[in-house]
Amino acid sequence: METKQTMVLNEKIEKNILFIRGQKVMLDRNLASLYEVETRALNQAVKRNPRRFPIDFMFQLNEQEMKIWISQIVISNREKMGIRQRPYAFTEHGILMLSSVLNSERAIQVNIQIMRTFSRLRHMLETHKGLKKKIEAMEQKYDGQFRVVFDALRDLLAPPAKPKRRIGFHP
Repeated sequence: METKQTMVLNEKIEKNILFIRGQKVMLDRNLASLYEVETRALNQAVKRNPRRFPIDFMFQLNEQEMKIWISQIVISNREKMGIRQRPYAFTEHGILMLSSVLNSERAIQVNIQIMRTFSRLRHMLETHKGLKKKIEAMEQKYDGQFRVVFDALRDLLAPPAKPKRRIGFHP
């Protein structure tokens, strides 16, 4: 049974997984926060071990990706954020390699949770794809007589629309 602390950690991990360059990644500052180390310390550990982090394990965001990322966090001024260099994005394999570079008990525990989260996401995506293929096959087999049912199923499979958050004080 998951503890409350583990559930909170899982939620933080899921919120910090981004989709950049066609890959699921996590940024260095988010990982550093989870590992409870400074971003600078995490990046130094990575730079001391360059052979462990090939290009398919991590990459640095380019200017266009930076603009998108900054716009998503609603802070337009880079100086206000304290960003001196573009963040590094770690793929699942890069995150796994971080556990060997950051050799602390916290890093090990967080890495285990991150790997479980990535596995759970991958499983959910595969399940979703399989279900979608089955519905499409059924739709081709049973022509127009079940059109309403298939439309309803397609709506249920679509990702939920995120409700807009109201700005300001809410009593």
